[in-house]
Amino acid sequence: MNLVIIDYGAGNIQSIQFAFQRLGVQAMLTNDSEEIINADKVIFPGVGEASSAMQKLRQRKLDALIPQLKQPVLGICLGMQLMCNSSEEGHTEGLGIFDTEVIKFNNGLKVPQIGWNQIGSLKTNLFKGLKENGYIYLVHSYYAPISKETVAVSNYGFEYSAALAKDNFYGVQFHPEKSGSYGAKILKNFLAL
Repeated sequence: MNLVIIDYGAGNIQSIQFAFQRLGVQAMLTNDSEEIINADKVIFPGVGEASSAMQKLRQRKLDALIPQLKQPVLGICLGMQLMCNSSEEGHTEGLGIFDTEVIKFNNGLKVPQIGWNQIGSLKTNLFKGLKENGYIYLVHSYYAPISKETVAVSNYGFEYSAALAKDNFYGVQFHPEKSGSYGAKILKNFLAL
């Protein structure tokens, strides 16, 4: 299994690498276009602020590369948000893979949402064999609303997209690498896609 984690200076890289090591897979960190194109599976991580992360992608020409990928791609947290059309955070234009906008929580609840929350309405093989209302770990101030590409929902005062999917692209708002055995199963399912 040739698994690549896109390294563009905005990732929670080590915990993701360790999570895959526990599943018996070595993930290679790279920002080399050829290595990314030739990978069996691609992880698109992200931590931090949307506009500066997008700037880093553009500097490395990865903003043009990622939407063209044909193998399964998993965006995690900010990675998922950058796969959307745009984000209110820094008025950022995204990669346009998922046809939705990312907006700030504005419902009077504490921001960021940090900690464990449940997910449900699970669709696609990413959640194969997982029970509804399992617990996942989140840290975010912005969210993608429910859309036609929503494949899992969570609730923080209202329902929002916990995961999105379109063609070979998947995105999760939560951190599967920090979500215990439930998250490990999601990563294992991704490897099996």
